[in-house]
Amino acid sequence: MKESFYLFVLTFRGGDWADPKTRFAESAFLDHSFPKTSTSFDELSSYIETIVHEHMTTNAFDELWEIYESK
Repeated sequence: MKESFYLFVLTFRGGDWADPKTRFAESAFLDHSFPKTSTSFDELSSYIETIVHEHMTTNAFDELWEIYESK
């Protein structure tokens, strides 16, 4: 079974703040409503589009999702 997207994203925490993936990871960590067990693109992208967060952008999500899917 594939790890959740959230657990994958956490591997980007602590990186360079200039990297959108790091900002996304830190923001997801602090967001208690983030779908932590999801592996569904549709569920996650819908959540990201709904919350409209400064650091959890759709561009960063798409980049992270591409890496996640390639694993």
